[in-house]
Amino acid sequence: MKETLQQLLEQAVLQLQADGRLPAEVPTVFRIDRTKEAKHGDYSSNIALMLAKSAQLSPLELATLLVDALSHAKEIEKIEIAGPGFINFFVKQNVEQSVIAKILEEGKKFGLSDIGKKQRVIVEFVSANPTGPLHVGHGRGAAYGSVVSDLLQAVGFDVHREYYVNDAGRQMDILATSIWLRYLEILGEKFIFPANGYRGDYIVAIAQALKDQYQDTFKHPSAKVFEHIPADEPQGGDKDAHIDALITRAKELLKQGYETIHQRGTDTILADIKDDLHEFRVDFDEWFSEKYLLESGAIQKGIDALRERGHVFEKDGAQWFRATKFGDEKDRVLMRSNGAHTYFASDVAYHWYKLERRFDRLIDIFGADHHGYVSRIRAAVGALGLKKEALQIPLVQFAVLWRDGKKVQMSTRSGSFVTLRELREEVGNDAARFFYVMRACDQHMDFDLDLAKSKSNENPVYYIQYAYARICSVFRQLDERHMIFDPAAGIASLDRLNSSYEKALVSYISQYPEVILKAAQDLAPHQLANYLRELANRFHVYYNAEKFIIDDDALRHARLSLVMATRQILQNGLNLLKISTPEVM
Repeated sequence: MKETLQQLLEQAVLQLQADGRLPAEVPTVFRIDRTKEAKHGDYSSNIALMLAKSAQLSPLELATLLVDALSHAKEIEKIEIAGPGFINFFVKQNVEQSVIAKILEEGKKFGLSDIGKKQRVIVEFVSANPTGPLHVGHGRGAAYGSVVSDLLQAVGFDVHREYYVNDAGRQMDILATSIWLRYLEILGEKFIFPANGYRGDYIVAIAQALKDQYQDTFKHPSAKVFEHIPADEPQGGDKDAHIDALITRAKELLKQGYETIHQRGTDTILADIKDDLHEFRVDFDEWFSEKYLLESGAIQKGIDALRERGHVFEKDGAQWFRATKFGDEKDRVLMRSNGAHTYFASDVAYHWYKLERRFDRLIDIFGADHHGYVSRIRAAVGALGLKKEALQIPLVQFAVLWRDGKKVQMSTRSGSFVTLRELREEVGNDAARFFYVMRACDQHMDFDLDLAKSKSNENPVYYIQYAYARICSVFRQLDERHMIFDPAAGIASLDRLNSSYEKALVSYISQYPEVILKAAQDLAPHQLANYLRELANRFHVYYNAEKFIIDDDALRHARLSLVMATRQILQNGLNLLKISTPEVM
């Protein structure tokens, strides 16, 4: 209906222009929104306020002209002018109810559109370093990115889902060295494990598998390993200098063996991450390796692309990107004076390669702890030639777990964290996915484990699924009573749906396409989650107020048509969230 009103208003403007009552240059930029209160109609438009100045009329004068031009529109029951010039539309009941037939006809396709015109969008999300299992913080970014991708696809974008694998750099060296040290412990060597090493049980498991396959091939006496190594933090030293020296020592002693351990750690953890995400209903089109940037020469190509555009300068023997020219707070080093590239150079190369792959829009989903990277990434992408609005970087806030009213303490480096797999096993995929996306991504999130597991109306995902299951039970009861449902007869009898509960439900299911489009445009899955929650509420109220399986054939068919359309919307919305639709609960 919103699109119909858009067309009617545009036609009214054209008619007034043709009649000479409006200048030819009047633009047609305006909004149509659902009203918040029924007394103000079904929809409201600010068109008279937006066009009044260029039309050289007051908003009330222009609103009056537009209302007169729309007086014969068959879809509209009544039009009112409100306030300074808003136009409120009351839609005819049979027009609003026609959505039921459309839903039943289109089924799973209802709500889909081609607004995106197959523009190519790359959504990069999760991208956690493969240094350990995914934890609950990663889970929120995974669920958010997954639903954002599906929403964009639902409205016609060509979506490419990508995970950037940080399989090079210092953190991966710390991982490899941590595995090697645990391997030495298994073989009986005694030493104090470094404060800055990775400590989780998964490190011991990888080390044990290494020992099982290679026996003592990589063994070296601990005295030799720690000889002349700077003191660690607990002994009054520097933990970073200590671990960095151990990394260097590991490479010296192991030579080619170091790469074997490095690769074993990466492969094992990455395989676990892939499996974990797949079970969480999160899949990617590509797992992009940072190593590829190094081996393909892409890092130099990215720097060269900035240089060719005049955005690279030299200072103190290093190569710098003139980031301040593009809104960053300071210029950024790309290549140090010793010839080593920076992490930022890898970021530049990765985004340069995204543009080389001809994506029209870039969406980088970052954790809130990466907010400091936003301005420099925007600067780099702008310098590489992408329009400012074509890059979006949503920041996903942390998820804090609560159990029995108490906050669950977590520390990633120490290994005392709750993994995504543990969360999923405790509350289930459905609850985990829904709870992760039911609030705006930039809002702090308290994840109540007890609520997520509860089978009560306070648990939103249970409440929505229960609405779906209730509808399924209605049709089972129909069969048990040997009564029929004729959808065609139901559509023909929609004028029998006159109760306030029915009008509220019809109005709400008709909003579904608008919700999908806005949620996709805003990159806001919580809008869909909140919509489904309210839809479930309206159905439960209707279920408790009216009987569906009645002897009045025409009314029964009409009500069951509405109920079936509601079930279809619940199914379509839950499918977009990748949440199951149980028929029995």
